[in-house]
Amino acid sequence: MGREIDETWIEEAVERYRRIDALLAEFDKAVTTVEVSVRSPDGLVEVVVTADGTIRDVRIDQLRGQSGAELSRSVRAAVTAATDAAAWARKKLHAETFGDYRSLA
Repeated sequence: MGREIDETWIEEAVERYRRIDALLAEFDKAVTTVEVSVRSPDGLVEVVVTADGTIRDVRIDQLRGQSGAELSRSVRAAVTAATDAAAWARKKLHAETFGDYRSLA
């Protein structure tokens, strides 16, 4: 007894794969272009980061007598916040892009 081939199912599966592949390309492009900006808690340092984690810019306000150690803490805090912001942006983009597809896990 041979198996019957459901050509309609195969065509739907191929079309679904193509759609997911196109969405993945769209997602890959979006994570490199979407930017998030964060500031250190003291407001001294601002970091602009893309959703893929690339730091695009670091801006430091005019120093008002801060020590090197204080500036270092501000930079670390802003970079840490930028890492978190990039992860948040990536997760949000993923949900927006693939929200209609249920997880296989």
